[in-house]
Amino acid sequence: MRSLIRRLTHRPSPSPNSGVTRHHKTAPPTHPRLPLRPGQIRDRCFPVRRRGLDPVEIRNFLHRVADELTRAQTALLAVQEENVRIKSALREWQSAQSDRHHYR
Repeated sequence: MRSLIRRLTHRPSPSPNSGVTRHHKTAPPTHPRLPLRPGQIRDRCFPVRRRGLDPVEIRNFLHRVADELTRAQTALLAVQEENVRIKSALREWQSAQSDRHHYR
């Protein structure tokens, strides 16, 4: 019925995101293998249905998830930097031990 009305009124078919609330921009589609970024979570929009979920609660939850992801990524970066520092120190120590035992 809707398609008939659209044809009669010459309205274009709605895009897949037509049910998305307009107060937030639609996030670009993400490749499943790429890691999510907090901004992608914050900007994600879902279509609103007649008996759907509360958009405010969804938005608050997405912001909370994005904040936790930011903290996790920051902690991961700190651990990776510490890992590089420890490996470098270990290499230096091993070189020093090797040099010390080599000349005896």
